[in-house]
Amino acid sequence: MSASSDPLAARSGPASSRRAGGGFVSLSWLGVAPFFLFALLFLLLPTARLLLGAFQDADGHFTLNNIARLFEPAILDAYKISLQISAASALLGAVFGLLLALAAIRGRLPGWIRPTLTTFSGVASNFAGVPLAFAFLATLGRMGLVTVLLRRYLDFDLYAGGFSVLSFSGLTLTYLYFQIPLMVLIVSPAIDGLKTEWREACDSLGGSAFAYWSRVALPVLWPSILGAALLLFANAFGAVATAYALTGSSLNIVTILLYAQIRGDVLHDQNLGYALALGMIVVTGLSNAAYIWLRSRAERSRS
Repeated sequence: MSASSDPLAARSGPASSRRAGGGFVSLSWLGVAPFFLFALLFLLLPTARLLLGAFQDADGHFTLNNIARLFEPAILDAYKISLQISAASALLGAVFGLLLALAAIRGRLPGWIRPTLTTFSGVASNFAGVPLAFAFLATLGRMGLVTVLLRRYLDFDLYAGGFSVLSFSGLTLTYLYFQIPLMVLIVSPAIDGLKTEWREACDSLGGSAFAYWSRVALPVLWPSILGAALLLFANAFGAVATAYALTGSSLNIVTILLYAQIRGDVLHDQNLGYALALGMIVVTGLSNAAYIWLRSRAERSRS
């Protein structure tokens, strides 16, 4: 009997994929090794370090004082403002992003609209930090381009009504620059999953467009929409570079307070900063867990 016809030899595979103990190991693991190394060095180990530091004092002794200080009024207010900004930007980003995606995918628009919107969304969703803060200051600051044009040609003072790019509304508006494109990218596959047969069946039964969207499309899209909104919430809650570059210390949000505790000269308390980060991990972890659950539910409903 030849080796090629031996079923045992066929199942044994190449010798390079076998361990000395007789088991099998695939060389494909080498391809994902950099990912696991990156996750270990920049995600798992730093998270373990801050989890440990949240329950230590400056001398390395175990303490619950850092966790107890999270309930101080100033820190609770920082969490409250951060939650409000994240919720506002996530809600507005989800609504406008969904409308944009529906118009580009289901609307009767020219064919070049969707790839152009997708390309812009891919770039804008990653445009944040100091460049984004500078762009909004140059556009909507007190001497920004749009502010000056409104004052000169329409006799409308944007700041007379209480608006400020350094305020709650200004930071929320800035976050929308990357929240709306991110929503477009997330919800587009769900919109593509709406089958044409569902609309045809609704039309054949005498259903209107409103009946289709309210009773067929939106119930199918709802888990994806809600999951995307939760992901937008977590994305805004963890943003620090844009907020710090735009508002500095004028807006008391938890990410700026965390930065001040770890890197600042006045409020320096590294272990309290670890506790603040632990609270943020809990909030974003719950949001991401809910997003994963809703995404799996949406995939089941489309299958």
